[in-house]
Amino acid sequence: MPILSLITFAPLLGVAAIFALRMFGQPDDAKLVSTAKWIALVTTLATLALSVLLVAQFNPNDAGFQFVEEHAWFAGLYYRMGIDGISVLFVLLTAFLMPICIAASWQSIEHRVPAYLIAFLVLETLVIGVFCALDLVLFYIFFELGLVPMFLIIGIWGGKRRVYAAFKFFLYTLLGSVLMLAAILVMINITGTSSIPELMTYRFGDGVQTWLWLAFFASFAVKMPMWPVHTWLPDAHVEAPTAGSVILAGILLKMGGYGFMRFSLPMFPQASELFTPLVFALSVIAIVYTSLVAFRQEDIKKLIAYSSVAHMGFVTMGIFSGNPAGEQGALFQMLSHGLISGALFLCVGVVYDRMHTREIAFYGGLVNRMPWYAAVFMLFTMGNVGLPGTSGFVGEILTMTGAYGASTWTALIAATGVILSAVYALSLYRRVMFGEMVNPKLAAITDLDAREVAIFAPLIAGTLILGVYPNFVFNLTQTSVDHLVTVYRAAVGG
Repeated sequence: MPILSLITFAPLLGVAAIFALRMFGQPDDAKLVSTAKWIALVTTLATLALSVLLVAQFNPNDAGFQFVEEHAWFAGLYYRMGIDGISVLFVLLTAFLMPICIAASWQSIEHRVPAYLIAFLVLETLVIGVFCALDLVLFYIFFELGLVPMFLIIGIWGGKRRVYAAFKFFLYTLLGSVLMLAAILVMINITGTSSIPELMTYRFGDGVQTWLWLAFFASFAVKMPMWPVHTWLPDAHVEAPTAGSVILAGILLKMGGYGFMRFSLPMFPQASELFTPLVFALSVIAIVYTSLVAFRQEDIKKLIAYSSVAHMGFVTMGIFSGNPAGEQGALFQMLSHGLISGALFLCVGVVYDRMHTREIAFYGGLVNRMPWYAAVFMLFTMGNVGLPGTSGFVGEILTMTGAYGASTWTALIAATGVILSAVYALSLYRRVMFGEMVNPKLAAITDLDAREVAIFAPLIAGTLILGVYPNFVFNLTQTSVDHLVTVYRAAVGG
């Protein structure tokens, strides 16, 4: 059974059902909207079930690609799909977050609801396709088309400055991807193939490697985003609806880190080693600078957005450390950040849906009226800080361990980011949760309802389970990561 194609395109069955509902369904708008919501939720849950089945059947002792599908497409191109230990959990993470996003949008999205749900389902197909594609052209198609539904989600259902934020997001990411397209065409012209497994074993000349690495770096650095091409992210997060921010931080940012591990290190190893000092410098600047910027924010969403840039600095630092600890830490950090940052944006959405503002100064003393919400927010704040026992700790300690093995000063400077994250995160929590509730508008605010508890429950479980039992991830990724490091070190003579 072509399970990867089934998982990738299953959300489009929900799209077709919603389209059919709109064309041939009930005239009652409220009933149509309710039915469309249930179709989207059931579709995403079915995709999640298939993803769990995929992980259960995955062989963690095989470093190669598994569940491979290959079919002739057109003009000498092939439809190739497959996963390994580096990509399998990103498929699961995407499928895990999507039904949460649908549930989080159940009441907050009030206009053009079927179109909104269609955008999310299409986005799920495209993102899963990115992690499964084993052909450069197919990868690029999924990678680029993913911009379109996210552009619409921000531009149609976002805040007051949604059009500006949507175009800024689109233009930044498109510009970097154009350079990657040029590099892909050069690679196909040189090698005569667009097969990713074959290209991973091909060795380009040093001069060509440098330019190809820079072209791919331009795309992935913007997508993560790395400093200084990160400025689109705070605007996109602030203006996006809550579920849009969850997917943006939880999944789309990870496509950059995945690209570095899938393409930059194995395909351009000499160039990766050459530019490692540059990546380390940009990473520590991102960790320290954006942490300081986060501390000065007055908008809760913008603070968390800058926090995401800082945490992605740990990821790039770990990836280019070129050792198992760093690579494992980077992978784990991306998965952990997908859970924790997604949950933090959902926490912001809870109070925004009630009060329609994200200004920190508006709040204060919420623990008096929302004790359960305060407990949930505290857990994910501690995870964001990297408290032992949460998933945030494992990724940070491993990326710093890996970086220490490659550059002592890089690890030491990055370690200050752990302190700075505690400063801005705990400061935010204190200002929002504690003190007297002096704002009379907060007197009627209510605690989490049953739907919101159900949304947070799987994220809480994931954060704690990965925090106390990280081997759930390492058992699946170890063989592929070791193979990646072995190939990289052999290529650079390390």
